[in-house]
Amino acid sequence: MHVRETLFVSERRACRVLGQLRRTQWDTPKVADDDEALTDNIVSLATEYGRYGYRRITALLKTDGRRVNHKRVERIWRQEGLKVPAAAEERAAVVQRQVLYPASTGASQPRLGL
Repeated sequence: MHVRETLFVSERRACRVLGQLRRTQWDTPKVADDDEALTDNIVSLATEYGRYGYRRITALLKTDGRRVNHKRVERIWRQEGLKVPAAAEERAAVVQRQVLYPASTGASQPRLGL
């Protein structure tokens, strides 16, 4: 800390004067250095496997040997605006009705006896 070294004061006093918490002096935030490479990898996998979401992309990355957290993949997924396209609706099979007793022949329909 620059203030401590130049003014020769304790960390506690320097933090009190500056209005900072003491814990901010110890832990430096960790910045991921492979974020761009991971982003490119996620986008390429998402375009290759169109119907895969971030969970399956995470599984693919893990099988490739990358140590990656699903929350990190989800964050990158949202930042890149990736979305899984909606599934195409399955069309119901059209079943043609079979006419057992055509109305034109005048045959009466059987009674079922219910």
